[in-house]
Amino acid sequence: MASDSVVSAGPDRSCVSLVSIFASAILPVVTLAFVGFLLGRAKDVDVGPLNTVTVYVLAPALAFDSLATSQLAGGTLARIALGVTVFTLLMGAVAELVGRAVGVEEPLLSALVLVSIFPNSGNYGIPLSEFAFGATGRSTAVIFMTVQGVLLYTVGVYIAARSGAGSWTAGVRRVFAVPLVYAVAAALGARALDLVPPADGAAMTTVGLVGDSAIPVMLLILGIEVAGSDYTATLREVGAATVLKMGVAPLVGVAVALAAGFGDDTVARVFVLESAAPVAVTPLILLIEFGDDSPVAGTTVSEFASTVVLVTMLVSVPAMTVLISLLQSGLL
Repeated sequence: MASDSVVSAGPDRSCVSLVSIFASAILPVVTLAFVGFLLGRAKDVDVGPLNTVTVYVLAPALAFDSLATSQLAGGTLARIALGVTVFTLLMGAVAELVGRAVGVEEPLLSALVLVSIFPNSGNYGIPLSEFAFGATGRSTAVIFMTVQGVLLYTVGVYIAARSGAGSWTAGVRRVFAVPLVYAVAAALGARALDLVPPADGAAMTTVGLVGDSAIPVMLLILGIEVAGSDYTATLREVGAATVLKMGVAPLVGVAVALAAGFGDDTVARVFVLESAAPVAVTPLILLIEFGDDSPVAGTTVSEFASTVVLVTMLVSVPAMTVLISLLQSGLL
């Protein structure tokens, strides 16, 4: 009888753990995104000004505050940057091979590759990482997002434009117009020169207050953007992209994290969590601007990408709950 009670306690504790993780890490993210979704459905919200404020004010403040006050060593930050680059290139190669193997044609092939390699490490990943892994999670996620942002407007723009008529060099120049890059450089420079203002001083308190507001605004924008997307592609057409993003990408993330040797278990776990996030909305924007939107089998790349965004977002709710449970229990 004693052994029976021990056996039955395991699943109960596991269920309680999953519910707790969902309530503490996933539910806040989903709730705020859903509020944005409802707002986007109820009102004709112009997300442009919100994006502008986030890109030019809130996100740079978040990046500076997170990195300037982070306890992560400079070598760890460099390993995260290298890891994101390797992850992106590996996923690009895998997605390209899988797409060609299953007979996906251009321009949908470029769309498949693009949505497979760029997770939503910002609007979705940063809040989730902070709720699940605290300050270290937030700092790691900020670095992941920053490096990915550079790759988006270099590698990502090239992939989007290779089947279209857009000039990928114009997209690459955007890297130098993204304030986030300069905020990261300023934070790292201030750390290296020991010029970071006192954490309890007026300067850092103000920067921290502005940066903290980025997280709820990011989630509201995510919900509004999802509400405004057009979902007309079939589930069969987005199946390969969904499997690549939500199934293969986390495994590649684990492999890269193990190979990188971050030296901090939390950093490694957040790296995997970020790599497993659902598809970002930015690839959709790049495909619309630089790609060929001619329909293939009745589906355009914008319809394809927007549907993958929605499907992976829905799949991520249970998937990320389980993944966080595995990571917190010592998967890495």
